[in-house]
Amino acid sequence: MFTEAEKAYLQGQRLTRIATVSADLQPDVAPVVFKFDEGRFYVGGYDLQRTRKYKNVLQNARVSLVVDDLVAVEPWTPRGIRIHGQADIVPSPEEGEQIRITPAVKWSWGINQPAIKDGKDVIDKATGT
Repeated sequence: MFTEAEKAYLQGQRLTRIATVSADLQPDVAPVVFKFDEGRFYVGGYDLQRTRKYKNVLQNARVSLVVDDLVAVEPWTPRGIRIHGQADIVPSPEEGEQIRITPAVKWSWGINQPAIKDGKDVIDKATGT
C-alpha cells in the first residue's frame, strides 16, 4: 500500500494524531507516539487501558491517523500521510497491550509528487495539496 518513499518517511517519524469515535459517536483526536512495522501502525503508552482512544477502539474499530511535518516555511513545504483504517487491541511485549491499526486507504502529500491516493494522483481540495 505504501510507496518506498512513504515507508521511509513513516520510519523516520514518531508522532501522529489518532482519531477515534466513542460509542455515542463523539470524535476524539489525540497526539500519540507510534511504531510503523510491516505496513501497520502500533500505538501504546502509559496506562493505555484507561485512555479514551483505547476505550473507543473497543466500541468502534474505525480510526484515522495523520502523520505530518513541515519541511520548510519558505517556501511553504508541508508533507504527510493521512490514513483511514481498522484498529484492534493486540499484546505488546513492552506495555502489555497496544492498538494496532491496519490501513484501508491512505493519502499522501509532499512525499510522492504529485499527491497520491492508493496509487492515483489526486489533489486534496481542502488543503490544495
